Amino acid sequence: MDLMASMKIAAAGLKAQSGRMRVIAENLANSNSTASKPGGEPYRRKIPTFTQQVNREIGLKTVSLGRIKLDQSEFGQRYEPGHPAADAKGYVEIPNVNALIESMDMREAQRSYEANLNVIGATRRMLARTLEILRA
Repeated sequence: MDLMASMKIAAAGLKAQSGRMRVIAENLANSNSTASKPGGEPYRRKIPTFTQQVNREIGLKTVSLGRIKLDQSEFGQRYEPGHPAADAKGYVEIPNVNALIESMDMREAQRSYEANLNVIGATRRMLARTLEILRA
């Protein structure tokens, strides 16, 4: 495999992980959002997916961010009788976002991003070293 192909594969990974981090950040930002009226749904957690696609330029498979799915798990409930979205018993539905899980997913995405960044850095160093050898 040539070095430019490895850089393109890593760049596709960077783009996919960047999109994943954006979705996770959106989940965290909306983790305390509630409906504005009784019977309305609060924010529903989004789940990023990945797809494989063939990069025709290099003839290899790369990864990209796929469809963003909605988590169909049940919402939580919190007792807040004065809230505008509270039901007759005083409970408000809260998003199905678990901040701990989102934080762990974010850390995993960051590490995958860093790994792809390291591949690009190593490839650039190899290319530079190859040019040095050719000049000598």
